[in-house]
Amino acid sequence: MSVDMGVNLGGLAMKNPVTVASGTFAAGREYGDFVDVAALGAVTTKGVSLNGWEGNASPRIAETPSGMLNSIGLQNPGVGHLKECDLPWLADRGATVIVNVSGHSFDEYVQVIEALEGASVDAYEVNISCPNVDAGGMTIGCETASVEAVVSRCRKATQRPLVVKLTPNVTDITEIARAAEASGADALSLINTVLGMAIDARTRRPQLARVVGGLSGPAIKPIALRMVYETHRAVSIPLLGMGGISTGTDAIEFMLAGATAVAVGTANFMNPTATLDVLAGMEYYCEQQGVESITELIGALQC
Repeated sequence: MSVDMGVNLGGLAMKNPVTVASGTFAAGREYGDFVDVAALGAVTTKGVSLNGWEGNASPRIAETPSGMLNSIGLQNPGVGHLKECDLPWLADRGATVIVNVSGHSFDEYVQVIEALEGASVDAYEVNISCPNVDAGGMTIGCETASVEAVVSRCRKATQRPLVVKLTPNVTDITEIARAAEASGADALSLINTVLGMAIDARTRRPQLARVVGGLSGPAIKPIALRMVYETHRAVSIPLLGMGGISTGTDAIEFMLAGATAVAVGTANFMNPTATLDVLAGMEYYCEQQGVESITELIGALQC
């Protein structure tokens, strides 16, 4: 049977529900020999700031059981490089593009969006897991007041679909989700990485230079599913679910929990065709279950 795989993520029409988690796919060029980027629902770029960021000191990646810790520090060459090199490459290949926007202040988020308004971009993903230097380094996404401030300013800067990426490192993610929705978000993406650490018992030192980092991979999937489920019940806008997805079945579980689309992240490092494998698995599931449109599965969990 033919399955309609198209979804709409807050005004962003996607030919299928699969994109990539920011920071795991660069801007697609590095995976170009393995994945036809136009075949994905969208390509989500690595986080971009107004000017280049060097990132954190090494070591900044550590493998953990069923996961990976990273403390990259949003290293990127800046929005100018993205516009000059990466966005034209994606446009030439007919890819749908979501740009992940990062900043250390409210103004920087807006400046990045303003710099991209004339470029080939289909939607923005606003990463509110960045430290706000104006507030002494507090993570923007941990307080409703700062979430409202940055999302409302970004909303005024663009008419393009605005997806806000939520951090799981909060007491109640639904409170943050409601604040983002009320401030103009068209959709939410969740979850970002979970804070963790790893220790080398032989050297008695942390495995990451900054001691703590963000945990991703299959280890966080149960946490991500729970937060997607809770957030789906708390807001009315669509969700982009992520956190440990490596198979089509994983992705279907996120949609049942309430996600409209899904992002494949850490799995890309182990399997460069993970996105296409996930998409094929989702299509196979729908064929086996007699699902005519993938949208039938959104929030279809039976409790």
